[in-house]
Amino acid sequence: IPSAVVRPALPYVIFGDLAVIGFFFIAGQVIFEKTERTIYAMVVTPLRFREYLTSKLATYSLMSLLAALVIAMAGAGFNFSVFYLALGVVLTALINTVVGFIAVSPYHSISSFLVPSQLYLLVLGLPVIHFAGWIDFPLFYVLPTMGSLYLLVGAFGTITAGQALYGVLIQIAWIIILFRVSQYRFERYIAGQKGGRS
Repeated sequence: IPSAVVRPALPYVIFGDLAVIGFFFIAGQVIFEKTERTIYAMVVTPLRFREYLTSKLATYSLMSLLAALVIAMAGAGFNFSVFYLALGVVLTALINTVVGFIAVSPYHSISSFLVPSQLYLLVLGLPVIHFAGWIDFPLFYVLPTMGSLYLLVGAFGTITAGQALYGVLIQIAWIIILFRVSQYRFERYIAGQKGGRS
């Protein structure tokens, strides 16, 4: 990336990296656990779904934060807001990881998952169009990743208190909603199978 555009590009590079770590890593792990049938065995253990998913959210959020810090320091040195970067990265990682689980839950192989996964990523990536200045569509503000980009862009530039508050609240609201959806998908596509394929 030319040096003149490194700093403006950093939020989008990190945003794309978060999609890979959160979305695809959990998808790969869930498919592996289905293949080995360990995820089905969890149904008859005392481990609850929320504990299972929370452990993955914590792991991938930490991985995402470390990766983002490396990218940010490589591109901007220490000239960025660690607070807004960490806030944006962790919340976005939580969103991507939960959406990844929701997306992969019906599938038993990566090959069958890859094509439909693009629809989820397309929807999550729509706010990039707004920040690129191509389309200003009001419905983009309903998407959690609109808040993600406000925080990530703000980490390397300027962000108002209102934008920061919106960025945090929209993502927290979606995390709560998506967590409930993920539990439904787990019960339907994993717990309901009792260790076998549907």
